[in-house]
Amino acid sequence: MAATDAHLAARDAGAATTLRAGWSTELLGYDFGFGHPMTSDRIDLAIALAAQLGLLDRPDVEVVGARAASDEVLATVHDPAYVAAVHAAAEHGVPDLARGLGTRDDPLFPQMHDAAARVVAGTLDAVRAVWERRTQHAVNVGGGLHHARPGAASGFCVYNDAAVAIRDVLASGARRVAYVDIDAHHGDGVQDIFWDDPRVLTVSVHETGHALFPGTGYPTEIGGRGAEGTAVNVALPSRTGDAGWLRAVDAVVPAVVREFAPDVLVTQHGCDTHRLDPLATLRVSVDAQRVAAHLLHDLAHEVSDGRWVALGGGGYAILDVVPRTWAHLLGIASHRPVDPSTPVPEEWLAVVRQRYGREAVARMTDDAPATFVPWSRGYDPADDVDRAIRATRAAVFPALGLDPDLD
Repeated sequence: MAATDAHLAARDAGAATTLRAGWSTELLGYDFGFGHPMTSDRIDLAIALAAQLGLLDRPDVEVVGARAASDEVLATVHDPAYVAAVHAAAEHGVPDLARGLGTRDDPLFPQMHDAAARVVAGTLDAVRAVWERRTQHAVNVGGGLHHARPGAASGFCVYNDAAVAIRDVLASGARRVAYVDIDAHHGDGVQDIFWDDPRVLTVSVHETGHALFPGTGYPTEIGGRGAEGTAVNVALPSRTGDAGWLRAVDAVVPAVVREFAPDVLVTQHGCDTHRLDPLATLRVSVDAQRVAAHLLHDLAHEVSDGRWVALGGGGYAILDVVPRTWAHLLGIASHRPVDPSTPVPEEWLAVVRQRYGREAVARMTDDAPATFVPWSRGYDPADDVDRAIRATRAAVFPALGLDPDLD
């Protein structure tokens, strides 16, 4: 799918850029150390590939760094005692296991507070720029730390950048914000923070919690009292591939987001759904991830006047998946999508050879058709994916005033 002339023309006259991309070498400080899946090489390689593809040097694309968010800003979501604990853990190297600091998932590193606070500031800047019409779209591939809780680190996530940014744009006047998470893991932290807030819709399409961390995200989780219908969860069977994954996204996400009618759309593009990812067991291709990013981009133009902030998230196949997926995301967000048949630049491949001693995938595609049968074609009760989709639609669509059998 190519960007249309209408999309290129849709940029608000007051917006200085089409895309604001968050990136500086300081963001590479968010790294839990040798052997940990959450290596900053993921971000470094993704940005380098996007740059080699010519996505970042266009006049309507602005690349900006990020300062560290202040403790006051962090405290809009996180308990002040927790923020103080992160400072102490980073400065003195003393674990605080009750707050998730110093665990196997979240080991301590000296710049932990500063690095995590920079990630928050990058996403906060992205949302503010979109809300204030300084740019149409914004991407922070280092963001999307969706497991962090108000009082604890969790699942490689120290501070919850998406939640801080959403709370900020609500305080700035947005009436409703939709958050859509297509990471393999349930977006539990963002969901729980806004569980009782009817102004925030959280949608997560993920591998079932029966098989995967954090063990949550079931269809019956639909939001707290007074906010019923604002938490939407599709828990997919392990080993779901392109056709089922895209069918699930298409069967749930557009309908609930359209009905909610957000002023801003925030999306999380964790690419650990890929079949090569070592931490999850979905079987999605780069091509399907690209299709989903196009769907979310087009949805933003439809429902929120193009106000779209896209974040990174999980993804631990750091050579063959993460750089290509997020380069596609940056291309889509700049309204100049990369043709899947495009060769990966030789200069980038040479860096991978030198640094890792092996070849990386040489084209921007997995040669997957990335097609699916729309839900409107009918429901198969014998199909595991269809049963998962149906469970979500039955649980949450009525609370939003939607018909689970028709909409």
